[in-house]
Amino acid sequence: MFSGIVAACGRIEHIEPLADGLRLTVDTATLDLSDVQIGDSIANSGVCLTVIERDGQRVKFDVSRETLNCTVGLDAVGNELNLEKALQLSDRLGGHLVTGHVDGVGEVLKFAPVGESHELVIRAPGAIAGYIAKKGSVTVNGVSLTVNRVEGPDFSINLIPHTVAVTNLKHLEPGSRVNLEIDLIARYVERMLAWREEESKDKA
Repeated sequence: MFSGIVAACGRIEHIEPLADGLRLTVDTATLDLSDVQIGDSIANSGVCLTVIERDGQRVKFDVSRETLNCTVGLDAVGNELNLEKALQLSDRLGGHLVTGHVDGVGEVLKFAPVGESHELVIRAPGAIAGYIAKKGSVTVNGVSLTVNRVEGPDFSINLIPHTVAVTNLKHLEPGSRVNLEIDLIARYVERMLAWREEESKDKA
């Protein structure tokens, strides 16, 4: 589990093809790895990956073909990644609960300065658009953000200068694709309502 508060920006240094996926070597830059062990989880731009090898600040991850097919940003050398270690129970929850399981890939429609901040407008896939609500939380490339406005499948976010400066969101432009994860609470609300409806039908 993660919080969506990015701890460092790393970069893919090397990619090794596997039978059913890729092995990434990531330079984790300033990420504190003092307590990271083989088998631990690190979110890479919103995708939870398992540490399989570590050499100084370089960490290796295996990415399955299934994961590559439903995410973006993990398949090219040089790509910058938002990094976050898995939460401990004693950590502050500065963002919101994030699983590291991407729900869909969105398309950036607008990324432009507005005063000192930036407005980010994203079109969500139809399958998850209904879970995104005004003033609710959404994860974009692993960053916990608050939704300002929703219009159909499109939603907008206001990014403060700090968020732009310390994440890979600074590189976005219209047409860019981003990893999206909906709020965990929305999943449970939908399931609860669906279950009640099923029970009502059974009793009818």
